[in-house]
Amino acid sequence: MEAESLISINVLTMFFTLVNMILTYLILKKFLFKPVQKMIKDRQDEIDGLFLDAENAKSEAEALKTDYESKLQNARETSAEMIRSAAATANKTGEEIIRSAKADAQALKDKAARDIELERKKALNEMKDDVSAIALSIAEKVVQKEINAQDQQAFIDEFIEKIGDVQ
Repeated sequence: MEAESLISINVLTMFFTLVNMILTYLILKKFLFKPVQKMIKDRQDEIDGLFLDAENAKSEAEALKTDYESKLQNARETSAEMIRSAAATANKTGEEIIRSAKADAQALKDKAARDIELERKKALNEMKDDVSAIALSIAEKVVQKEINAQDQQAFIDEFIEKIGDVQ
């Protein structure tokens, strides 16, 4: 009989055990499962927030990198344009200086040519005056005396010598 009492089912004990188990479950659910689940959910939300923040920071870093690279490229293009502009300005200034120097040289050359032409005309006028004076001198001598062929040749030679001295 003792063996029967160990194997027998006591409904009342079973009922209290079931109620005890349900009460334990409800108490654990209220005080243990819900706070643990809430803590796990909060922790998951915090981790998701960290991942979202990390993703936002990565996106922001990529945007900043893109902006930096764009500004760097613009700076390179601007500096290249400035260099091209400076070179063009230098070339233009050099060409203007050369053109001005050529114009000045041409002006000096033209002035020198005009001065030479004036001096040549002046020398020709002086030579004409000298020739006229010599011709008058010869004419005076001719008028003062009669000239024979020898005297005429002597006057011509003298005239030629004086013209040679003038030149």
